[in-house]
Amino acid sequence: MTESFKTGVGVVDRSVAILDCVESRPMGTSELARTLGLTVSTAHRLATALAAHGLLRRDADGRFHLGPRFATSALAEVARPVLDELCATAGECVQLWVRRADHRLCVVSVECGEELRASQPEGCLLPLPHGSSAQVLLGEYDPAGPGWVESMQGRAPGVGSVSAPVRLHGDVVAAVCLSAPIQRLDPNPGARYGAQVVAAAARIEAALA
Repeated sequence: MTESFKTGVGVVDRSVAILDCVESRPMGTSELARTLGLTVSTAHRLATALAAHGLLRRDADGRFHLGPRFATSALAEVARPVLDELCATAGECVQLWVRRADHRLCVVSVECGEELRASQPEGCLLPLPHGSSAQVLLGEYDPAGPGWVESMQGRAPGVGSVSAPVRLHGDVVAAVCLSAPIQRLDPNPGARYGAQVVAAAARIEAALA
């Protein structure tokens, strides 16, 4: 392996070395192996594991790039004013969710002024797959459809939501979610709020780009 800072924890050092290489320019498995003095199988195993955790992503040509986890801070920063506006316009709570393995993490949360509301605190970690934002993060929606997913009591009794994907480099990296008590969403939350949620997601995408 090429000379770099080493801690003595081999798998961590090799993984960070892969990140360092990819940060300089996209690389495929074979080039990573040659550059770092690793076997192709080891480079592939480590890079694939890093991609599974969102630290790398792989393009159509098989080259690895830094993954969406490195964009989370920028994502939250550009999303917050957009979600503030969505909350003010719709009058309901809104969140931005990202995937973390088999869970979803709330990275931005804006609460509405209603006494009865469906809010989630920032930093909240919920299991997949229930709820519209979970469906978006899992890719369980029709790309040729309206651009949003709705859920009525999918996550919790009495709560409904509508969510839309935020994409970066063509991959879904987050979900914009509007949530509210079901009595204010009946009979169809998507018809009522879907277009606003999709527009907010598109604004976040544009800001990231």
